[in-house]
Amino acid sequence: MNLLKILLISILLTFSCRVFAQQIADSTFHYAIKNPVYDNRQGPVITLDEAHFNYHTLSGRYYTFARLLEQDGYNLNAGRSVFTSAYLSTIKILVIANALPDTSEWKLPTKSAFTPSEINVLHKWVMSGGNLFLIADHMPFPGAYSQLALAFGFNFINSFALRKDKKSEIFSRELKNLTSNKITNGRNKSEQVDSIRIFGGSAFIPPPSATIISKLDDSYNVFLPTKAEKLSATRIDDTTAVLSGLGLANGAFMEYGRGRIIVFGEAASFSAQLQGNEKRKMGMNNPQARQNPQFLLNIIHWLDRKL
Repeated sequence: MNLLKILLISILLTFSCRVFAQQIADSTFHYAIKNPVYDNRQGPVITLDEAHFNYHTLSGRYYTFARLLEQDGYNLNAGRSVFTSAYLSTIKILVIANALPDTSEWKLPTKSAFTPSEINVLHKWVMSGGNLFLIADHMPFPGAYSQLALAFGFNFINSFALRKDKKSEIFSRELKNLTSNKITNGRNKSEQVDSIRIFGGSAFIPPPSATIISKLDDSYNVFLPTKAEKLSATRIDDTTAVLSGLGLANGAFMEYGRGRIIVFGEAASFSAQLQGNEKRKMGMNNPQARQNPQFLLNIIHWLDRKL
């Protein structure tokens, strides 16, 4: 990555931390995997895109994302190239987390993080057998993904999806907002995921052929701010448009051509971070997110044809 791009990303992160409480990776987090899929990094390479001003990187907020998957035998690689047919031909599993088009202020209109050419080659790559994990958090990330997501039939809503009662966002079989499917069931009973915790995110309308993993309901408001800074946990601008969460999803997957795609509308769930001066645990290190690590492992296993 050249010096200019590093400087631009630093500017983006500085702005972002003014809008939201500072978040740093919790390097002390550890999850014991009972039955790793591969021995000692004998598995395939998982590429995490870092070429699109990504808010989550292997050395940053997704440090623990990488460490967990390495424990399972995978190799993690930072992808620092724009998407071309030649580049994608070397990749088996591609993860794109919170990509952005540039370092501009988080406000409408949100430009696409990907060029039409990149979207076209990504679509062909999945159709031909590629495996894609799309993670788009709250506004502006869904807006930056919208054109790419539509290529696969997903309608991203450039939003903040928040519980009306501001309680913890728990998705579980018991609450009936987490479904029973190949991913939540895992390879065996010990890998079954019954509950996950998320930490604010967005919503989307999946295509009919997709299997919903987690869904919203009328306990959620889906806010459509013109600027990210106009919405916070303590203050919501009265002029902000709002939808009901009823009928919307924030997690889904499907086979697409010979490939596979998983979409999730929240990023912190797959991290382990310390937030703010109080160093609040956010992500897989949170006591209410004990099954989030297994959920991530199951997602990767499905993309890797192990489920």
